[in-house]
Amino acid sequence: MRQKEILYLFEQLEQEKGISREALVEALETALLTAARKKVPPGVKLEVKFDLSQGEAKVYQLKEIVEEVKDPEREISLDEAKKIDPEAQLGGTLRIPYTISDFGRIAAQTAKQVMIQKLREAERDVAYKTYKEKEGDVVSGQIIREERGNIIVDLGKGEGFLPPKEQVRGERYRKGDTLKFYVVEVKKTGKGTQVVLSRTHPRLLTRLFEREMPEVMSGLVEIKAAAREPGERSKVAVVSKDPEIDGVGACVGIRGARVQGIVRELQGENIDIVQYSDDPKTFIMNALKPATVKKIELDEENQEAFVVVDDEQLSLAIGKRGQNVRLAAKLTGWKINIRPASEVRTEEVEEEA
Repeated sequence: MRQKEILYLFEQLEQEKGISREALVEALETALLTAARKKVPPGVKLEVKFDLSQGEAKVYQLKEIVEEVKDPEREISLDEAKKIDPEAQLGGTLRIPYTISDFGRIAAQTAKQVMIQKLREAERDVAYKTYKEKEGDVVSGQIIREERGNIIVDLGKGEGFLPPKEQVRGERYRKGDTLKFYVVEVKKTGKGTQVVLSRTHPRLLTRLFEREMPEVMSGLVEIKAAAREPGERSKVAVVSKDPEIDGVGACVGIRGARVQGIVRELQGENIDIVQYSDDPKTFIMNALKPATVKKIELDEENQEAFVVVDDEQLSLAIGKRGQNVRLAAKLTGWKINIRPASEVRTEEVEEEA
C-alpha cells in the first residue's frame, strides 16, 4: 500500500470512527510486530516503528549493551555497539535495523487480524468515552431490532439497549423509529461498551423540558420536582426566577404548543405543569389540580396532608384509578388523604350533637 493510500485510510478512520492517528499507528505497529515475530527466531527481540510521514514501517532488533556477551541474540558488546552508534553506552539498548524479506501469507493475515482487533478496541474506547459523558442525559437513537425482549438502538457511535424494565408499557418500538432515551448507565463489558437506556425514568421528562424550553435551559424557570407514571400521566412542578415570567405559562406555551412537543415524544403521555411553592399547603393544592381544594390540614410530624374537596370535585381530585392523588403525593413528598366535604360536615354535626 502506498503512502498516500495509507494516509487516506488513516484520515477516513479518524473522521468516520473518531479514532486518533496515534491509536491507529499503535494498532498497526502491534499488528506488524506480531507478524514479524513469526519470521524470526524466538530469542530475537524486535521493535516495529511506523513512520506516518513516510507511510512505511521499519523493523529493529533490540540488543542490550553489555561488557560480556552471553546471548548474542539479545546482547551486544560496547565495542560492537559503538561501531553502529558512537553514542552507545553500557547498560543501554541498541536499536539495529532488521530486514525481513517476506512476512508471508500467514504473517500478513495475522497482522490484518490484530489490526482489526485493535481498531475495534479503539472504537469501543471512543464509544465508552462518548456515552459515559452522557450518563444522566438524553440521547437520540434509531430502533434497530429486538433481542430477547431488549430493544437495540443505534446511537451513532455505538449501540444502546433498552431492557424490558425500562420500556413503557403500551409503547411500540418499531424498526427505523427515532426516539429519545435517558442514559441510565454506561459500562465496559467483555463484548464492548454497554449503554443502558430508559424510556420510563423521571429524569427523561425533566431533561426534555431542559432541552426543549429556552427558559428552563437558561435557568430562568426551574423544575423543582417531577413524578411519572410512564405512558399515562406526569406532573411537573416549576418555579420562575424572574417575577416577569410565568413559569407554568412558559412551559405550556401558546395553546400548549411547547409542552405538546414533549407529549408527542412520550407518545401521548399527559403532562400536568403546576406551580411550585415553598408553602406545603399551597404546593399540595397546586399538585392536585385540575381539582379545586376546599381545605387542607397538615400533620408535619408524619408528613401527612388531610384534604377536603367539594363532593363534585372528589373524583377529579382522586383521578382515574387514584392516579391524580398518587402523582401529587409523589410530586410533593406528602401522604395525601382526600375526603368529600359532605362526609366532613356529617362528622361535624355528629360531634356537635
